[in-house]
Amino acid sequence: MKTTTRIRSIAVSLFLPFAPTLVHALETHSVASASRPVTEEVVGSVRTRIRSVIEAKVSGRISEMPIILGQKVKAGELLAKIDAREIQARLEQAEAQREQASRDLDRARTLAQKQVSSKQELDAAEARARVAEAALSEARAMMGYANVTAPFDGVVSRRLAEVGDLAAPGRPLLEIEDRGELRFEADVPEALIGMVNAGDRLEVTIPTIRKTFQGIVAEVSPTAEAASRTFLVKLDLPASSELRAGQFGRAAVPVGEAKSIRIPAGSIVKRGQMEIVFVNDQGKARLRLVKTGKTFSDGVEILAGLAEGDAVIVTEPARLIDGQPVEAAK
Repeated sequence: MKTTTRIRSIAVSLFLPFAPTLVHALETHSVASASRPVTEEVVGSVRTRIRSVIEAKVSGRISEMPIILGQKVKAGELLAKIDAREIQARLEQAEAQREQASRDLDRARTLAQKQVSSKQELDAAEARARVAEAALSEARAMMGYANVTAPFDGVVSRRLAEVGDLAAPGRPLLEIEDRGELRFEADVPEALIGMVNAGDRLEVTIPTIRKTFQGIVAEVSPTAEAASRTFLVKLDLPASSELRAGQFGRAAVPVGEAKSIRIPAGSIVKRGQMEIVFVNDQGKARLRLVKTGKTFSDGVEILAGLAEGDAVIVTEPARLIDGQPVEAAK
């Protein structure tokens, strides 16, 4: 529990060479330990929840690619066009074969009605017509695959091919992401995986934007990655305009509880390699060297240098000197 007291530094004996001459309105923070969760950090990245690697379904040279990296696309929008001359030739051949099979079938039916040909000959003509129709349907489908389109609304996150490149099944052309829903993905060591369950809420910190988000565990891989002995964990993140796919982050996995001291970040002064604070000790500002730990949303963890009950001066500590008289404001 913390209390805040306003204090006033007093200009004292002007005969002392170090005595301050300014009066400051200050605040103090009463140091108290509290039981807080102990966490272990795991690193990971912000990723889109829905993403797709786009590949061609037919082989051929890329003749058109009217999209650029970062472009927003709509479902069904053209992403790439494959040179379809070979497929077109196959389609024309299939159409010709279907026409021939249809004529042969008509002739076989006519002869069968006149009892000139056998039933076996009619059955064979019907089978050839079915095969030709199936081949034509397949050729038409292949022709449709020459146009590579977006499977959903999204953003082009990677462009892996250029006009003139050879496209083929299994060879990625580009990647599309739906950035409306983001996740944080981290590899959790097997020593910690027992502490993580679907539905848990974990703090996810993104250092580049200095923000912490509440992530909800959506998926926990049941199998460890063989080489690293880690488990992939995915957390759903809240919507935020500051989040971007690919950002580095850290997730805090709770492993227990322990008592700790935290003080406002603004009360800590850095002088060279030292970290110091000032406390109000019986009406005088006293310098204390401290050892800090992790930074949290409610303050900085103090590992050494302070005790419960210390009144840490919060306002303008950098302007104080050791021994400066201070007085609690009324």
